[in-house]
Amino acid sequence: MTPQEYEYLCKTLKDRSGLLLAADKQYLVESRLLPLARRSGLSGITELVQKMKGGADGLIVEVVEAMTTNETFFFRDKIPFDNFKDSIIPDLIKARAARKSLRIWCAAASTGQEPYSLAMLLKEMGPALSGWRVEIVASDLSQEVLEKSKSGIYSQFEVQRGLPIQLLVKHFDQVGEFWQLKPEVRSMVQFRQLNLLKDFAHLGKFDVIFCRNVLIYFDQETKVDVFNRLLKANETDGYLLLGAAETVVGLTNGYRPCQQRRGVYVPNLAAAPSIAPAMSVGGNSLTSRGVH
Repeated sequence: MTPQEYEYLCKTLKDRSGLLLAADKQYLVESRLLPLARRSGLSGITELVQKMKGGADGLIVEVVEAMTTNETFFFRDKIPFDNFKDSIIPDLIKARAARKSLRIWCAAASTGQEPYSLAMLLKEMGPALSGWRVEIVASDLSQEVLEKSKSGIYSQFEVQRGLPIQLLVKHFDQVGEFWQLKPEVRSMVQFRQLNLLKDFAHLGKFDVIFCRNVLIYFDQETKVDVFNRLLKANETDGYLLLGAAETVVGLTNGYRPCQQRRGVYVPNLAAAPSIAPAMSVGGNSLTSRGVH
């Protein structure tokens, strides 16, 4: 791959998905795109780039999906889910007692383990949410992973990663060598294809937003823009949950950290929302994304 080809791929990925690749990630691009090129009957990266430049939009979509589809697993990092179950939902049950409804958004849902983890936790709360309307919206850039998510079918390896055995037995049916979530859990989640770089105001307001392990791949200016729009989508007494390596500090004063709840942020009502000026930062490396 020539430097010019790599530069073109980096620009395309940033423009289409917000993904920021460092200069030393050519090996990663080649490892993910060479198999795609061969499946498409192309000789290699050079011909792939030529096709993309020629306006092959379908191929561009496949390239973006190949570079942004990453692993996730049930109850990843555990602490956000403990916070959700032990403090966030109990607080919201009190705050929403009059309307008896909750809206939750997983903004980078990947193959569905994060929203389904939340759905199972809410199912486990039983009587506390009896008569409530609970809506979970799960979005991702990749149509391919969303199709997998909708099926709710996971391999033995996938259900062994983070999923407590009692929840597996209670909420899944075994289908051959695979496990499928029961219909009553799958029906709690609505899946939508969505690019976080584009307007998402049409989704409405949410009590809880999970946006974990995706902003780390964006540059500073893009992070600022996304935080600004997430704030508008969050109820004023709602919650935003980020990944362990992510923070709002230095990016926006529209959110403030929630004391004693790591990775949890709430709208900062004490200050008019304003966005910190963008600072020059180096490129982020691409590792694994959470639950896009």
